Amino acid sequence: MNSARNSKQGSLKMETDPKVDDVDLRILNLLQQDSRLSYNKIASCLGISVGTAFNHVKRLEKKGVLKSYTVVLDSAKIGYGLTALILIQTEGGHLDEVENEIAHAANVVAVYDITGDYDAAIITKFRDRAGLSIFIKNLMATPHIKRTVTSVALDVVKEDLKMQLLGVT
Repeated sequence: MNSARNSKQGSLKMETDPKVDDVDLRILNLLQQDSRLSYNKIASCLGISVGTAFNHVKRLEKKGVLKSYTVVLDSAKIGYGLTALILIQTEGGHLDEVENEIAHAANVVAVYDITGDYDAAIITKFRDRAGLSIFIKNLMATPHIKRTVTSVALDVVKEDLKMQLLGVT
């Protein structure tokens, strides 16, 4: 059992420690600012060759560090001005099942396993209170959900998935 635990920990370490170097961090910083940058532009900004930029980006994609390239929307400007944080308590042993079902809902933008009295936290976006109300009623009808607590955001102070990368100059 100890060897199984050690090998599991070893594989976990590999997944969370992708060996990102300084060039990788600098590329990630640039791509967080504009994911449309070409390899030529990345190379020019960092003073590296285009081939080096290409190889680093492809390696980051392969390792799953770069998960996707996307557009960041201002949800309020497209009619989704209501943000809610919903805490969920589930019946034992069914958390993964519940989270996977919730993760596919159109209004859900994030799902987190959490510690404390609740098992999961979700961030949701809605056009209005009626949409939120329907969502919560459907959520409570979902098998294995025992309890929810909903908080509505009054104002969005910061909403940004970009990370400030340490060591980036």
